[in-house]
Amino acid sequence: MPKKAGSGESTADLLAYLFGPGNHDEHTDPHLVATWTPGLPCPARTPDRMTLSDLALLLDAPVDALRGPKPAEHVWHVSVRNEPDDRTLTDAEWATVAAEMVAAAGIAPHGDTQACRWVAVRHADDRIHLVATLARQDGRHPRIRGDIPCMHTAARAFETAWNLRPMSPLDRTARRAPVTGEREKAARRGLTESARESLQRTVREAAARATNDADFLTRLRDAGLRVREHHDENGALDGYAVALPGDRADHGTRPVWFSGRTLAYDLSLPRIRERFHPAIAPADLARAHTRIREAATLLARAGRAEGAGDVAALGDLLVAAATAPTAVRDQVRAAAAAFEQASRTPGTRTLHGTARAHFKASARALEHAPRTARGGGAPAVLTLLIALVEAVEAATAWHRAQHHHAQTRAAAQAAALLREAATLTGTPPPTRNSRPSRAVPRTVRVTPAAGRGPATAPPVTGVPPRPNPGPHPQPAPGPGRAR
Repeated sequence: MPKKAGSGESTADLLAYLFGPGNHDEHTDPHLVATWTPGLPCPARTPDRMTLSDLALLLDAPVDALRGPKPAEHVWHVSVRNEPDDRTLTDAEWATVAAEMVAAAGIAPHGDTQACRWVAVRHADDRIHLVATLARQDGRHPRIRGDIPCMHTAARAFETAWNLRPMSPLDRTARRAPVTGEREKAARRGLTESARESLQRTVREAAARATNDADFLTRLRDAGLRVREHHDENGALDGYAVALPGDRADHGTRPVWFSGRTLAYDLSLPRIRERFHPAIAPADLARAHTRIREAATLLARAGRAEGAGDVAALGDLLVAAATAPTAVRDQVRAAAAAFEQASRTPGTRTLHGTARAHFKASARALEHAPRTARGGGAPAVLTLLIALVEAVEAATAWHRAQHHHAQTRAAAQAAALLREAATLTGTPPPTRNSRPSRAVPRTVRVTPAAGRGPATAPPVTGVPPRPNPGPHPQPAPGPGRAR
């Protein structure tokens, strides 16, 4: 998984960090695994032959030799890591990865003896750091536009060749995680999460429930956020930004603003407007449960574009369901967070499907229904949770049929959390000899993606699972990953 790290203007400072103990003594045995020239001594293993200062001077030499303007930030830095569950790669294997990655990025194409100078540093079992200086040895500037997508393509080849855990192609649907500085700032302030993460959650909840622009902005302000609107030349709203109270930059002189698109792939104003659904009259919990089950069956048969719109609406429904009773609230909120990436799919989507309308109407019903309907006892809660599990499992199978690996894992994790919530209601699961309950979901089948051959996804079953899941059991849920 290649990930762009912060660029900079000091090669020596970056090397000192990579070869040092880390901010929390997390770096172990830092050393070189590959360089632009074979046989370069490692400052950690042979300090008598090469120091960090020497290595920095060698890397910077092509930049210093440039006759024209020098890059303002000449240090290129990318981390490459594999899944924690994968086997530990050897130094030789990481060296192969490093050479292929810098070639794919345009830093040092294969056979180019005048390319940029670079090194690969390893200070953990599951990752390396690639450092290069942005000046070729022939005095020209490198062409590295599109480096990260090209590196992701190279990563897919290693996953196949070495039997590593496959991941989805770079589809820009992963959650935008806080950078190191944001996490450290939250730690200094004694906060459990960064400002970015708090804003992502609050904006997502407002977007899931809003019916129009004014309602959306009002919900943001009611949640305690600072809101800045952007209007076009005709006065129409065309963007927004939010800030967390007390989160300031420049020694406290100004708030730290995040636009919606900066927060997440699907939180830009145009994407939020796609989620608006007219307000409806309060509906009881039973009707919401029926709509969800009907939508789950439709989702299982949906095509690519229609299903993409359906899972987006299901994600909003899970956010709305987070107002569940206290006994299961943590599990439902965790399920909504886990399903977040599953609600975002690459490519086009249809926003007028029947399943999508059912999910959106159910979300409205859950919000506007009386509190007694939302939390009216274990049987009612269990009925809703079983319907939600059926819907999430239908989404899991749909993503699997579309070969969306990251989204499949995210949906499976959400389903597991909802099953856990159902268990906490205290309602015993039906046995094989007991009379079937109307709350037990039907089995649904998934229509394979067009042009991708027969679907291999198993049937989707409800909660609780039967003792014998059949020849194709669901995969064990695991954490979603961003690429």
